[in-house]
Amino acid sequence: MAPPSLKRCDLLLTGGTVITVDDSRTVHENGTVAVSGSRIVAVGTAAELADWRADTVLDCGGRAVLPGLVDGHNHLAQALARGLGEGMSIVPWLCEFMWPYSIAMTHEDAVAAARLGAVEALRAGTTTVIDNHYAPSDLATTLAIADVIEAAGLRGAVARGALGDRTAIAARRGQPAGLFRFSTADELAITRDAMQHRPRGSKVEIWPAPLNLTYVEQDLVRGCAELAAEFDTRWHTHCCESSSDPISYVDEYGVRPVQWLAEAGLLDHRATLAHGIWLDDHEIEQAGLGGAGIAHNPSSNAYLASGTMRLRELRKHGATVALGSDGPSCGHRQDLFEAMKLTIFAQRLATLDPTAARAEDALVLATRAGAEYAGIDAGVLEPGRLADIIVVDLDRPHLRPVHRAVSTLVYSARGSDVETTIVGGQIVYHQGRCLLVDEAAAVAQAQFRAERLIARADMTALRMPWSN
Repeated sequence: MAPPSLKRCDLLLTGGTVITVDDSRTVHENGTVAVSGSRIVAVGTAAELADWRADTVLDCGGRAVLPGLVDGHNHLAQALARGLGEGMSIVPWLCEFMWPYSIAMTHEDAVAAARLGAVEALRAGTTTVIDNHYAPSDLATTLAIADVIEAAGLRGAVARGALGDRTAIAARRGQPAGLFRFSTADELAITRDAMQHRPRGSKVEIWPAPLNLTYVEQDLVRGCAELAAEFDTRWHTHCCESSSDPISYVDEYGVRPVQWLAEAGLLDHRATLAHGIWLDDHEIEQAGLGGAGIAHNPSSNAYLASGTMRLRELRKHGATVALGSDGPSCGHRQDLFEAMKLTIFAQRLATLDPTAARAEDALVLATRAGAEYAGIDAGVLEPGRLADIIVVDLDRPHLRPVHRAVSTLVYSARGSDVETTIVGGQIVYHQGRCLLVDEAAAVAQAQFRAERLIARADMTALRMPWSN
C-alpha cells in the first residue's frame, strides 16, 4: 500500500490537550492543530493529522491548546494609575480619581499606557481586546492607540469614548466640565473620521462608544448606533454599572436605560454594553431578544462593590455575554483566567447555587462567546476559523494533577501560565517574551509617564505607602 500523501501547512501545534470549544465541545487529549496563513486548516487527534507537515512545529505535550481569550471591555489608558483609588464606590471613584487622572493625561501618556497594557494582555493569553478609550480622545490619539495595539500583535477594537455636551445628570453627579471636551456634533464627526481610517475588517477597528448610557445625551447614543450600522461595526457603552444609574435615568427621562434602547430600536447585535448589572426582568428579556452583547467584569464589579450581573438569566434569554478585565486601575490585572474563576464564584455567592455557573460556562464566555460579541471569526478551534490560539503550560505544581483540563484552566491556571500566544497564525508571544514589542522599554516608559502624570493630576496623596 502506498503511503498517504503529506499535507503542508505553516504551523503545527502537536501533542497537547486541544480544547476546541466547537459545537460538540470536543477535547482531544493528544491533539494537533494545523494553521496556514491566518486560518486554522485542520484539528484532530495526533493520529488523524499524522500526515501533516509544517515549517514551524510547536511540541505542546503537557500543555493545553485552546482558543485565544477575548477581553470584551478594557481601558488600557488606565494602566498608569494601577493600584490607586482604593476603597471607593463607582461614582466617587470616577469623580475623585479617574476623571482628574483622565483630564491630565496627554497623548504620550495614553500611548505608553496602551503599549504596556498590550504587553500584559498578550502575556496572559488575550488575543482580542475591546479598548474603551476616552483619555484623550482626539483623532490623532485614538488612531495612535489602535496602532499600538495592532503593532504589539493584538486584534480588536478601539471603542472611542464620546461624551458630547454635558448633561444635567452629569452635572448632578459632579463630573468635571473639563471632561466634556467636544460637542455632541464634534464627537460624531471625530468618530466618523476615525472609523474611515480603520473601517470594518481592520485588525483593530474603531467603534463608536458613547461613554455611559446614563449620562450622555440620547442623541449621541443614537448617532453612535447609526455610525455602527453605517460602517457595519459594533458600538459600545457603559450600562447600569451603578445601582443609581437606572434611577437617574428614570428621573430624567421617565424610562429605564435599556428599555429606552429597545424602544428606540438600538438594542440589537451591534450594541455591546459593559457591565449590565442593574437590569430589571424586562430589560434582561429585551437584551436577549435583541441579541445584544454584555461584557461581564467580575473583578472590577467586586473591587467597586457595584453588584453582580444576572448571568444565567441574560444567557437564557439570548444575550451574548463576554468577559472583560475593565482596566488596569479597576480590574488591576488583565487576566481573563482570573475573570473566569471570579465569574463562577460571584454567581454562586449571589444565588447560593453551585450550579449557577460551571467551568465550561466560563471558558465559553472567554472564548467563543467573546468572539461573537466582538464580531470576529475566532473563539473556536476548527477549520476555517482565525488562528487565534494560546498554549498553556500545565506542567506546574499549582496545576497538577490534571484530571479535567477545563477545570484546571478555569480554577487553577493564571495568565502567567500562558506559554504561547498566536494571533492570526502569527506567534506574538512565546516562552516569556513578546516578539513584536520591546517589553523592557514599554515598562520603563510607562513608569516614567505614570509618575509625572500622577503629579500633574495632583494625586500624589494617593501614593501613600499605607492607607488607613
